[in-house]
Amino acid sequence: MNLIDVLRESASLLIAATFILGLLVGSFLNVVILRLPRILEREWRNSAREILELGPEPQTEPAGLVLPPSSCPACGHRIRPWENIPLLSWLLLRGRCSGCGTAISIRYPLVELTAGVLSAVIAWKFGWGPELAAGLLLTWSLIALSGIDFDHHLLPDAITLPVLWLGLLLSLVPVFSDPRSAIIGAVAGYLSLWTVYHLFRLITGKEGMGYGDFKLLAMLGAWLGWAALPLIILLSAAVGAVVGIIMILALGRDRQLPIPFGPYLAGAGWLALLWQDELVNLYLRWSGLG
Repeated sequence: MNLIDVLRESASLLIAATFILGLLVGSFLNVVILRLPRILEREWRNSAREILELGPEPQTEPAGLVLPPSSCPACGHRIRPWENIPLLSWLLLRGRCSGCGTAISIRYPLVELTAGVLSAVIAWKFGWGPELAAGLLLTWSLIALSGIDFDHHLLPDAITLPVLWLGLLLSLVPVFSDPRSAIIGAVAGYLSLWTVYHLFRLITGKEGMGYGDFKLLAMLGAWLGWAALPLIILLSAAVGAVVGIIMILALGRDRQLPIPFGPYLAGAGWLALLWQDELVNLYLRWSGLG
């Protein structure tokens, strides 16, 4: 019996292996969250300089997501392989750079742990099959998008658009949604938030969200179908409102400062991926409609 047969037959081993895989991917997601916005910013600046005929600027930032290898931003110490083991290295180093002693943000192991746990949940829910592979790809994409949006209020097309197209292609199998539902979901997801955006701007003269949010909801609609959109919008709006109120009242956050909506859409989409029917039935019972 080979490894694939073992993982197919043993749910516990599949969950454990997927957890470890998620930790490893989470380490790479940290790099994506950190470097992709810098790469995009550098491309935007070079495009602007080209239009202004100023020539490309000197390249002082990482050239890509893979190279150069990771290093300490404080002292430039090159991260050695044993210092880059997900979770374990951060604990062994006690959260500090081995070169200069600068504190390493706890966010790095948290992203790794989040990717590991959510990946294990996907394995527990779907078991061995195409749903597992697709669910993992969607989960990792949502983690990266959430981290980038939290930092920069940006949902890069470099992630949302390829994942959206992949969702439409997977509907041909189908995996989570059939082609008709996926196509309608992508269109309805984009247009629903696009309409809210323009109505809000017309009434208040302000921009309530960005175009990246439209594309993210379109992406989720392509993966999960149009029927999941009301649940995703309801969950994300409710959680976003609660968190926003807490941040204003408890943490003293300026209510004029924008709050990224992408992480709430991503979280709601992930919950809908796993428990759409259960959450809808729970809402119907709670509201007295069921």
